[in-house]
Amino acid sequence: MTLIAARRYSHGTAHDEAILIDGNPAPELPPHSFDWIGLYQPDAEEMELVRRQYGLHPLAVEDALNPRQLPKVEVYGKTLFVVARTAELSDGEIIDYGQTAFFVGPGYLISVRFGSTRAHLSLREELEAQAERLAEGPDYVLHAVLDFIVDGYLPLIDRLEDVAQEMEEAAIDVFPEQAVIRRIFRLRRQLRRFERVIGPMEEMCERLVVADLPCIDPAARIWFRDVLDHVRRAMARMQGLKETLAAIVETASLLEQHRQGEMTRSLAAWAAILAVPTAIAGIYGMNFEYLPELRWHYGYFAVWGLILTVCGGLWLRFRWIGWL
Repeated sequence: MTLIAARRYSHGTAHDEAILIDGNPAPELPPHSFDWIGLYQPDAEEMELVRRQYGLHPLAVEDALNPRQLPKVEVYGKTLFVVARTAELSDGEIIDYGQTAFFVGPGYLISVRFGSTRAHLSLREELEAQAERLAEGPDYVLHAVLDFIVDGYLPLIDRLEDVAQEMEEAAIDVFPEQAVIRRIFRLRRQLRRFERVIGPMEEMCERLVVADLPCIDPAARIWFRDVLDHVRRAMARMQGLKETLAAIVETASLLEQHRQGEMTRSLAAWAAILAVPTAIAGIYGMNFEYLPELRWHYGYFAVWGLILTVCGGLWLRFRWIGWL
């Protein structure tokens, strides 16, 4: 059994004895008591024991075992079924996704985690230290775990924002190399996938806030509203990050075009200056028999004076207009 933790709580206090998952129907609990079962990547046989013990719907169990579900909220009788997606940044700036499914019913909350390496044990210990909160029931635990999952997006976003800022600053000085451009497009592809996978989390949290759902106390909706706000902030930052990556290429292209324009103007200016002696030398290189300047004692110096004067005037002109 891939059982991480299974404890029973009464008025926010944990019982000493652990819950045995054997497939026998769970006893009816008194008010203000519930079971919190945490499973990690269980197989079908293990989930069948849990299903029989807590009377879970087979379709919900089937969805919980499929680690490729999108975030959603479904109601099966008195049981609320919630699917959330986790996200972590692995080596190579690749986003790895996981899934955590929740069964919330009268007197129990069961979490089924796939993929994510962030266990809920630390969260469980934190909640157990706040008995007055834990006494509010499984709906508050559901909010706490969802908030824990959404908070896991922040390190991922922070890291990608740092990477984008580094590339943005480097693109100002020099046009990105092909490896950098490929890296930018890989990151943009990762962000598009993040929107497809995590995007439905916003709709799921919004339904927890506004819909009349079983096992969700109307007074607890304010907690889910806080989770919804965190999801929207994460999605807004991801949108801004995607726009930043797109702007890096566009800005670098504009700066490179400006640099190429400056080089083109400089080359054109020098070509115009060098065209003057070239043209004059071409005239005297045509080998005409009668060229008056050839018999003039100061012709050589006059030609050089003309070349230097015209070239100097062009250089000053181009310098004044910013071409040199």
